[in-house]
Amino acid sequence: MAIPSFLDWPFFDERHHALHAAAAKWCTDNLDAVAHDESRAAVDEACRGFVKRLGAGGLTRYCVRSDQGGVYADFDVRSISILRESLARFDGLADFAFAMQGLGSGAITLAGSKELQSKYLPKIGRGEAIAAFALSEPEAGSDVAAMQCRARADGDHYVLDGEKTWISNGGIADFYCVFARTQTPTVRADGTTAASGISAFVVDAGAPGFSIAQRIDLIAPHPMATISFDNCRIPAHQRIGAEGDGFKIAMRTLDIFRTSVAAAAVGFAQHALDEAIRQSRARQMFGRNLADFQMTQVSLADMATEVDAARLLTYRAAWLRDTGKRVTKEAAMAKMTATETAQRVIDRALQLFGARGVMTGTPVEKLYRDIRALRIYEGATEVQKLIIAREVLADADG
Repeated sequence: MAIPSFLDWPFFDERHHALHAAAAKWCTDNLDAVAHDESRAAVDEACRGFVKRLGAGGLTRYCVRSDQGGVYADFDVRSISILRESLARFDGLADFAFAMQGLGSGAITLAGSKELQSKYLPKIGRGEAIAAFALSEPEAGSDVAAMQCRARADGDHYVLDGEKTWISNGGIADFYCVFARTQTPTVRADGTTAASGISAFVVDAGAPGFSIAQRIDLIAPHPMATISFDNCRIPAHQRIGAEGDGFKIAMRTLDIFRTSVAAAAVGFAQHALDEAIRQSRARQMFGRNLADFQMTQVSLADMATEVDAARLLTYRAAWLRDTGKRVTKEAAMAKMTATETAQRVIDRALQLFGARGVMTGTPVEKLYRDIRALRIYEGATEVQKLIIAREVLADADG
């Protein structure tokens, strides 16, 4: 695969060019676009296999810092985004497996003790352990302040009680970065609850009192579950960062990986555009190729322009974060734009396929299911708009 022209943008340097080429080769050698067996057992096994292969290929090393066997001294969000775009362009489950290695262990990288980092991160980089990020609850998804899962100090341990749901890698993860309330939340003057008094912990899958309450099946299958804590005792040294810093740690983690969600959406959209171009050149209608019709050309032009616009916002956010800038607004813009764009692009591509586009197992049908969840997880589109508006108003006041 040729180096795409977008790598000539000033956001990138030679190491990113080399990484894109290496990622493209790895994807070509290790992935195919044929739909997986989507039974739960098959998806679990495929995800485990991807983690091992990504580790063997050196890709998951980009999810950890160099002092723990990774590539860079800090997260390089441009590299993570290049990898996610490349993987998503080939296989959504492979992208998921890679992304969760970073998101699931990101809190440890950002705020964990040296002991925690040394215990977990080298295995993540080698693809020898699977991580999960446990923030959402049945009544606390976008509204983190509504969190009910609790952790109380008991000597040199914490005791966790409650549930987490919509947990990616739930059921196959070796450990979970869990966010739980350790202090009574602050109620503001207007009656709303502040997202304070939350702490972060690493909980091993085999910890007493931890269980998988329910496995969850999605339209685009990947491992997901509701997890439960019933008098779950964990050593106090498994806390990530200071007590009460959990919300800040979670938001710092999401600021990094929210941008990479945008990159995955760009990969899905690019795959759809590639399929649309092939279909329009191959499909005959009224004695002509579909590509000869102006309506088709207008659709392809819109798709290509929207993909590039989403890509531009994505790598701007990644570059800003890598150069030390605060990117809450830019990451939200990228995530919102890229996921909504990908939904539109995939829908147009499916339309060009006609009835074949909705046949189970075809690439565009799979993409149609793959993209839908990205508009919700790590902050739904509506939440991104609230974040953007809040930041815009703050900028205007400042």
